[in-house]
Amino acid sequence: MASTADFRNGLVLKYNGDLHVITEFQHVKPGKGPAFVRTKMRNIKTGKVLDNTFNAGVKIETARVEQRPHQYLFKDDYGFTFMDTETFEQIVLNEAMVPFADIMKEGQAVTILMHAETEQPLTAELPTTVELMVTYTEPGLRGDTATNTLKPATVETGARIQVPLFIEQDTKIRIDTRDYSYVERVK
Repeated sequence: MASTADFRNGLVLKYNGDLHVITEFQHVKPGKGPAFVRTKMRNIKTGKVLDNTFNAGVKIETARVEQRPHQYLFKDDYGFTFMDTETFEQIVLNEAMVPFADIMKEGQAVTILMHAETEQPLTAELPTTVELMVTYTEPGLRGDTATNTLKPATVETGARIQVPLFIEQDTKIRIDTRDYSYVERVK
């Protein structure tokens, strides 16, 4: 059991009979009335995001999960195949358990959350940033230097993201996996 004071991003809760992971939370202490905590939780099975408010100090049941390093191997009709980097065992996850599949390339290191009591895989997570090559983008116009102007680009995995005007084809870039935003060019 945990209380709202123990909330942090990535904490897995048992809520309404399902497992949810906290993606955002905010402690709020209004001038009038009791304190409360606003949360955004993602259902691990369905991927749906739920907005919820908990009163401060409420006891919440948490789930014990372990993070295990894996490597993405390939995708086939059964789903995404990952290999445990320590035991070399392979597991297959369906598309709902891999929310960032469009920016994941073969050989990518990922972390898989496993339910500690049942040894069942819950979801896969990428590192905070990934490096991908731009395979197609329109050329930037000379003299078009308005601040924060973005253009669409296709990366090597087929995903489309927004990049600054100076990014050209065959440029390696770093992408933030939380919101699919451009971070920087990679030298």
